Amino acid sequence: MVNGNAHDAPTFGVEEEYLLLDAETGLPSDRAAELILAVPQLGARAEREFFSSQLETATPVCREAEEAEQSLAGFRSAVSREAANRGIVLAGTGLPPVGGEEAGTVTPRARYRAIDAELRSASAHQYVTGTHVHVEIPSPDAGVEALARLARWAPMLLALTANSPVWLGAETGFACWRQIMNRSWPVTGYPPPFADGEEYAASVEQLVSSGVLLDPGIVTWEARLSQNYPTLELRIADAQLEVADAVAFAALVRALVARCLRDAEAGEPRPRIAPGLVDGAIWIAARNGLSTELVDPLSGSSVPALEFVERTVETVEPELRRFGDLERVHAYVERRRDGAPARLQLDRFRAAGIPGLLDLYRSCSQGLGVEARVDAEPAPQTADHA
Repeated sequence: MVNGNAHDAPTFGVEEEYLLLDAETGLPSDRAAELILAVPQLGARAEREFFSSQLETATPVCREAEEAEQSLAGFRSAVSREAANRGIVLAGTGLPPVGGEEAGTVTPRARYRAIDAELRSASAHQYVTGTHVHVEIPSPDAGVEALARLARWAPMLLALTANSPVWLGAETGFACWRQIMNRSWPVTGYPPPFADGEEYAASVEQLVSSGVLLDPGIVTWEARLSQNYPTLELRIADAQLEVADAVAFAALVRALVARCLRDAEAGEPRPRIAPGLVDGAIWIAARNGLSTELVDPLSGSSVPALEFVERTVETVEPELRRFGDLERVHAYVERRRDGAPARLQLDRFRAAGIPGLLDLYRSCSQGLGVEARVDAEPAPQTADHA
């Protein structure tokens, strides 16, 4: 650890979801249960997701970023090796690039079947996979304060992690098409402001009692308070190509939550943001990624995307330094200058089609990194792609 002491840092955890894709065709492969049985040493660290072509893991509760990176890298390495032996690619991408027109196979669990029955056709193509970050909070009241203050940064956080530009074998014009697919759930977008933890809990209870939601676990806001842990959970990010990016992103999120809590404790007023502006800015971020401009919900103005990122990192530099994450996050931002994940996917897709994307997913999950991609002239950057 460099430039800090993590002993006073809030704990955090990362959940990563992956798609299982056929190594020849790129189509979703319903073999999550088979893979879990094939790698018994992973134990409870491997979970089936909504579709049988999705797999999930979670880090233990961590205080240092290195702990999270070792956990996720070890998981990917073990599972991707076994997947390769079975003709499957473990893919860190927000959506499968092909095959999404076919209804997914719902994992045979009672709760998932109940969700499928409630959502009907809205659930049939929900191959969405994400990176979820949990950050420790002292109380629900503090969590509500952090949610309200984190809203300003939500579009930038999506742009940093946009990684689903290809759907049904074609470019979508969006860096994060997963965000658009997610909007078919009953409760979506960034949560509204709440007065305190009690009002938040009452709102969730009413969503369930009214029948809008099946249970509190289907609160699909971009950020929420966990029902099971004393954490704030940010759900806005796509699944990431590389473990290092997922962990650096989590470190940035932890610093932002800590800064939000510090401002609340100091009596700083919540930011005043016009209704609808956060969700609208998130939509723009899903389209543009880091390629052009983002909307800052606080000012309501457009800002060059990387300038917004740099401003965010400067805002939380004291927290990053204190938690020992400053160099990690600086390196992360520098990698984004060379190419955001959606940009890397598009370059590979244009150069080598679906086989090229599968090579990219495979190399990243095996820890070889994006440097293993085919030698090809990068496609010209356009305003609509990250």
